[in-house]
Formats: sequence, C-alpha cells, structure tokens
Amino acid sequence: MKFYLAIFAALVFAAGMRAAEAPRPNILFIIFDDWGWQHAGAYGCDWVKTPNFDRVAKEGVLFKNAFTSNPKCSPCRATILTGRNSWQLEEASCHGGIFPPKFAVYPDLLEKGGYNVGLTGKGWGPGDFKLEGRTRNPAGPSFDEFKQEVPAKGITTTDYPLNFEAFLKQRDQAKPFCFWMGFKEPHRSYELDSGVRLGKKLADVKVPGYLPDNATVRGDLADYAIEVEWGDKQIGQALDMLKKSGLLEDTLIIVTSDHGMPFPRVKGQIYEDGYHLPLAMRWGKGIKAGRVVEDFVNVRDLAPTYLELAGLPKHEQMSGSSLVNILRSEKSGFVEDRKIMLAGKERHDLGRPNDWGYPVRAIRTPEFFYSHNYHPERWPACDPETGYGNVDDGPTKSWIVENKGFFYDLAFNYRPEEELYNIAQDPECLKNLAKEPQFAAKKQELRGKMESILKEEKDPRALGNGAIFDTYQYVGNHSKKGYAEWEARQRGTPLPDAPKKKGKKGADD
Repeated sequence: MKFYLAIFAALVFAAGMRAAEAPRPNILFIIFDDWGWQHAGAYGCDWVKTPNFDRVAKEGVLFKNAFTSNPKCSPCRATILTGRNSWQLEEASCHGGIFPPKFAVYPDLLEKGGYNVGLTGKGWGPGDFKLEGRTRNPAGPSFDEFKQEVPAKGITTTDYPLNFEAFLKQRDQAKPFCFWMGFKEPHRSYELDSGVRLGKKLADVKVPGYLPDNATVRGDLADYAIEVEWGDKQIGQALDMLKKSGLLEDTLIIVTSDHGMPFPRVKGQIYEDGYHLPLAMRWGKGIKAGRVVEDFVNVRDLAPTYLELAGLPKHEQMSGSSLVNILRSEKSGFVEDRKIMLAGKERHDLGRPNDWGYPVRAIRTPEFFYSHNYHPERWPACDPETGYGNVDDGPTKSWIVENKGFFYDLAFNYRPEEELYNIAQDPECLKNLAKEPQFAAKKQELRGKMESILKEEKDPRALGNGAIFDTYQYVGNHSKKGYAEWEARQRGTPLPDAPKKKGKKGADD
C-alpha cells in the first residue's frame, strides 16, 4: 500500500512540476469603446463587418453571455482592472471620478510577477488616476507615439498596431507580456454621413425596436458601423504582427468592449444591450478552436484569469472568478453552469440637482431580467433642463427628444421602481411584466436572490448606505453650471458664478 501511495505522490508532484514549468502566455487585451455585442458577424450580424473578431472567435472561443457590471466607460474599466463589481469600488464606481490606489490592478500584479506591461489608446478613463497618488494609468504605461491616416473625421489617428509593435521591440524578450490595446472607436462623435460615403447602404442597417426606424437613425447607425469596422481592421493588423514575430500561438488574445453602443437606452442604461458585451478569446496553444460558451461571465473575471495563467495567486480583493477551466475545456455550451449575472449603476454623467445619480441594481438569468430603480422620481438619463447628459449627443438622440412619443418614453422618461422582462422572448426589453400578477412570484424570487448576493458583496446600496455614492468626487465634464442656470432662470435671478472644478478634467469618455 505504501508503494502505491508513493507512486501516486510522485505522479502528483510531477504533474505539479510540469504545470509550474508550462510557459506563461503573453496576453493581448483589445477593448473597443462603445461597441454593442450584437454587431459582429460571429453573433449573426450581416451589416457590420467584423472578419477579424470573427476569426478570433473561430480560432478560439466565442462567449455568448458576457457582461459588464456597469455599462459606462470608467466603471467598467475599473471592474476589468480590479476584478471587482463596480459597487465594490467606492470612488471608482462612478463615471468621471478618481481611482483609489487601495485597489490593486492586474497590470501592476503581472508586472511584479515578471511580465512586461503596456498600453496604447484608451486605458482607464474618464477620470483622474493621479489625484490620489497613482503615477500612470492603471492599465499600464502608455505607448502612443505613432499616428495614422483615418477614413473619417470622427476616428482617432492613434496607430494602435504600430504602437503595439513599438512596445514589443523595447520589451525584455525573456519575459512574457501583457498589453492593453484600447480603441477609442466607435465612441462619438461621428462624421455625419461617413457611413454612406464609405459604402454603407441604409437599407441594410438593422434598427432595434427601442429606436425609431427612419433615415436619421439608419444614417447614425451606419456612421457607427464604419468605426466598428475600423477597429476590427486594427485587430487584423495586430494578429499579423504577432504572427510575423512568431508570437501568435503563444499569446492569449481577448477582444471585447466596455458596454453597448452610444445610442439612447443603451450606453449607460441598465438594459440588455447596454451591459451585454461581445467577447472572444484565442490562444493557439491553450484553447481548443471553434467553441461557443454560454456560461454567464463578467469582465471582472478577466483579472483572476490572467493571474492564474501567469502562475500567480488570485488577489484577495478580487471577487471575480477565473475562466481558466472554461478556456481549457473542450466543451461548448454551459461548461461551468454559470447562469446568474448582476449589473448596476450609480452616478454617471451629472445633470440632476445635488449631482445625484440614478442608482439601479439588476439580475439576469437565461429566462428573465429584473431591475430595481431605487429613485424612480428622478430622470433616468439626467434632467431635461441639462440636456439628458447620460446619453451621448447625436442625430438619433436629437430626433427622439424633438419628436417625443414612444421612443422618448423608452429612453428618457421616468421609469417604474421595478422592471421585469422575459429576456428569452423579449431581448430588447420592451414589455415590462413587473405589474402582471402571474409574474409576482418570479419578481420576488429574483429580487431576493439579487439582494442576497449584493449583501454578500457588501454593496453599500444593499446595506442601507447608498447615499455614499453621491458623495464621491467627480472630476469629469461638470454640468452643475447648466442646472444652476436653469434654476436661476426659473427664479428670475441673476445667473450664479460657475462652480470650480475639483481636480483635472478626465480623458474623453
């Protein structure tokens, strides 16, 4: 018996040694800014062409149910970096705030563990990461020297692939690398009618049910589409660069977005197309190609995944779960049977009295989506007098605001305290079932489950201290002045002086 135990122990030790000696992958993380999950060929879209994202999915794994905990730029990116849901991030839960140095970020942890790290384009932002002591963007040191010609005025001139190449040339080649490639596309603003000018046909554009189907909206979506396609082209160039350098098969490539498209009722809003993300991963030596995973995953799971692949322990602050078992599996469908996801928001862009936010928490299952709007007496996309600041300006927004009616109510008008949607039958969240008696039990079940998880995660909102979120410092484009001017006009008094900003203006959102 002792002989067999000794043999077993030797085998376990040998397996452990092989795992420890296995080469750690390089990591190339590619993130779009405001790209909706449904606008990729791999997800069935035929009017936005994404051959390079589709290639990553075909040669690796496509995730059908990837989410962010908060559909806005800086809260989502803070989630990615820290491995925590946004309601666990104090000041970093807000949009245009600060990034407390108390929260560890995976680029720093990987760098300490022997990785080269770098960033080009948009990392964490908008906000001020220096205000409390950080010396560089939490996503890593920037490589932004090189520019390129672009086909439309709204597209940034940053040459993402060439900056990535500059990073590769200067790195310590004895070490693996982790690089953040942050596209600023398809963030607004767009060159008007650039989509048609560059070959898009309005008749091909698919308009979701929460937006009006007219030439204005179709043109706006076409302008958005060519920016998505520009980003996809950069993916192809990065893949070619890795292949030329002999690094392609040793590199884990992740492609995703921070939230949905910058249109009314999507970006910044807690509905399916706002927090549901595109996500594909390719790793020639580590992922079986051609798989489609249906497990519910969150971008907070990326940081612990990277650490495990690097042979480093999961940081104690991280509440996300590693995806390594899913990546190394040969199964498709539900690999780990993850079928619950939470989302929420606090203060995004300003435009309400006292700088109040619009707090929401939500829970998603394969069949249903339930959300709790904690202050239904507030305007969900900021007040009319301040321009509905939590929706990016553009032709679609202007048309809806000017014409009011059904689409205005969906995007801008007051919302009920509770919303419930049969997501399997109504993925665009158009028919609220919360007041229908036959769904009362389901609503109560989902709310109870959601609140239980939030309490476990020590969400101040669930613990009765939600007001703290409205006290956190805001350093972005301040809109207090607009609200103060409106109040002054209502009173017939002289306009007040503009309030002083705290800190520096953040990066573009």
